[in-house]
Amino acid sequence: MKILITGGTGLIGKALVCELALANNDITVLSRSPQKVYSHFCNEITCWTQLNDKQNLNEFDAVINLAGEPIADNRWTPSQKQKLVNSRCHLTQKLVDLIKASDSPPAIFISGSAVGFYGDQGDKKVTEETPANPEFTHELCAKWERIALEAQTPLTRVCLLRTGIVLSTLGGALPKMSKPFKLGLGGKLGSGKQYMPWVHIDDMVRAIVFLLKTPNAEGAFNLTAPNPVQNKEFTRLLGKAFNRPALMTVPESVLRLVMGESAALVLGGQQAIPEKLLNAGFEFRYPHLEEALKDIITTGK
Repeated sequence: MKILITGGTGLIGKALVCELALANNDITVLSRSPQKVYSHFCNEITCWTQLNDKQNLNEFDAVINLAGEPIADNRWTPSQKQKLVNSRCHLTQKLVDLIKASDSPPAIFISGSAVGFYGDQGDKKVTEETPANPEFTHELCAKWERIALEAQTPLTRVCLLRTGIVLSTLGGALPKMSKPFKLGLGGKLGSGKQYMPWVHIDDMVRAIVFLLKTPNAEGAFNLTAPNPVQNKEFTRLLGKAFNRPALMTVPESVLRLVMGESAALVLGGQQAIPEKLLNAGFEFRYPHLEEALKDIITTGK
């Protein structure tokens, strides 16, 4: 397949590009930094630095859109919130416009989203049909998804990736979370009862490839392992993986003081279940957190 990928130098993107390239797909990565692309993938990957209105996407079989400003790196000031929205929605709209302008459009458009779509759901089990709570993360993801779905036609199917915490030692949340545990200072956040939907980086990539190759797959999919855990269990297993205690507690008041509104990311959660993926026949290689952490930390994935 000939595939256009945005966000190809991010955590998921790098792993996905490598997997697809190994399977002899023809990959084009959209990036403002060609040097960064070529440093990761040598010269086997084509790099586009921009999209313009005169282009079309007739040559591509698929478009995978993974780009977006990291949501947890900064406090949610009004300007940062707008930056989070713009970094996702503006590029997605450009891709949708190019797909719609193509005489022979890509057969599939896979676009990022997150389990934050649902807002904080407490201990309720969350499937793709669960109604959302109207919080900032829902507003952000809902707008992002609405734009992506504009590409849906009889010629182009759209899959939305409602992603949980992607576990890898190479980026994302896990390296940041691991630092205090390595020092023996790890522990739960707030009450520890909030659910953490997670997925091993290998299963994340495998699930995207599965959706790419499954002709009747469309709509939103929870990209999370089938066994989410509460924060207190996550921290216990993370401490066990490093052979360190996990006895500390970071009070909710401290998290809200340090993180402001974005503390909702760690104090709330979703017991998200990948119901549609499982029903479609996808099999997780790492369905349980303990074995996932062991593999990631042992292999350095």
